[in-house]
Amino acid sequence: MCGIVGIVGVTPVNQLIYDALTVLQHRGQDAAGISTIADNRFYLRKANGLVKDVFQLEDMKCLQGTVGIGHVRYPTAGSSSASEAQPFYVNSPYGITLAHNGNLTNTQQLRESLFIQDRRHLNTTSDSEVLLNVLAHQMDSTRSHPVTEEDVFDSVKAVHKQVLGAYAVVAMIIGYGLMGFRDPNGIRPLCLGKRIVNNRDEYMLASESVALDAVGFSFVRDVSPGEAVYITIDGQLFTRQCAEAPSLSPCLFEFVYFARPDSFMDKISVYAARVNMGKKLGAKIRRKWGNLNIDVVIPIPETSCDVALEIAQVLEKPYRQGFVKNRYVGRTFIMPGQQLRRKSVRRKLNAICSEFKGKSVLLVDDSIVRGTTSGQIIEMARDAGANQVYMASAAPEIRFPNVYGIDMPCASELIAHGRDVNEIGKLIGADGLIFQDLSDLEDAVREGNPDVKLFESSVFSGYYVTKGINQEYLGYLENMRNDDVKSISDQQEKDFYLREL
Repeated sequence: MCGIVGIVGVTPVNQLIYDALTVLQHRGQDAAGISTIADNRFYLRKANGLVKDVFQLEDMKCLQGTVGIGHVRYPTAGSSSASEAQPFYVNSPYGITLAHNGNLTNTQQLRESLFIQDRRHLNTTSDSEVLLNVLAHQMDSTRSHPVTEEDVFDSVKAVHKQVLGAYAVVAMIIGYGLMGFRDPNGIRPLCLGKRIVNNRDEYMLASESVALDAVGFSFVRDVSPGEAVYITIDGQLFTRQCAEAPSLSPCLFEFVYFARPDSFMDKISVYAARVNMGKKLGAKIRRKWGNLNIDVVIPIPETSCDVALEIAQVLEKPYRQGFVKNRYVGRTFIMPGQQLRRKSVRRKLNAICSEFKGKSVLLVDDSIVRGTTSGQIIEMARDAGANQVYMASAAPEIRFPNVYGIDMPCASELIAHGRDVNEIGKLIGADGLIFQDLSDLEDAVREGNPDVKLFESSVFSGYYVTKGINQEYLGYLENMRNDDVKSISDQQEKDFYLREL
């Protein structure tokens, strides 16, 4: 999962992109990058780290121009090295730079085809570089000069026919403008914004609407599944549906965990969706656990706070903040290496003992992935004096790998894989464990947009909305990701502790 931004302005866009990426920092804390166009040249700065650390004053001065794209990275395919940071660049044809959110599921086949048939060399393990080169080859095959909107749309059509998986993309063609497109299933979000400066239109593409809000753009609409948007350097907007059979299947986990509550995606308020999750889960708890003497409802901050508040109201129980969060530690389930995740939980949270001592507490979390965090939090609650510790998850059991850009690639790492609820509860040390039903979760999110008939919910259901996802592919992915984790986890753990000293 990553965050992407693209802006065509009438004034310099470097600060706008920086501010937008800062607002999208929750979507990736591994690396950040910005590329702009000025004087028929690309200017690029990217590196590992948070937005505020990657871009210093001198960097911002160098990022000249009124057109630019930005990216914050959360690594799934490929490694976490600085060479994998985005945007990526190719010099032919024209000069194209690209940033991508999502994950391609036929990367290996595309990589082989690019080398054998198209004679294109790839310098990283990133699927985003693969996607860039597929797009560049299609742009090259148009043989058109100057580039027209028809060339752009024809190239995106060809990309859709070759590429499988989830992708939301922003890209710049030097001398021409900004393009953006979304996969035919609309798995990853992308929206369009607009504002008027000096009587001229400025346009913006972003992963979430909150990025538009932060820099003064008005939300126009979501980019449709399979649709391409092309904005020329002088601000002309063109749009075209480029997929043969588009069908909206947004990622359900975006609403559970990743997106900011103040965002709207595919016409759905993330905040309202989480409130609805709390109402439905609260009703299930009251129905299933009506005999339990729960004293207090406590969220595991921060994503579950809205859910927990609604549960408390349904159960007519007090709602309390029982944990204080250190905001300077990254999300633990996306950290590479199980040892690093374990050592980070207690750095991330600390219990307020007075809220636990002598009480039966209901802890509410957004989801339970590997169970590492859940087990340690339950232990913290007991250490703080809780008599009984029950846990509720706003999401159903996560039993299957994710192949579309969330770091859950290995079924063997998922605590719910092959286990029932009682077994999971024992492993994490809970006195009782309850999960949201998948149908309730889908209804909670769908209430904001009844036109969404199907969600990408493979981590819960095992059903994948794109082609080519079989046991052979899942086995390949697990082996690849395990090797990646083994190769980088030791060094990253060393780097982590060196930064601490």
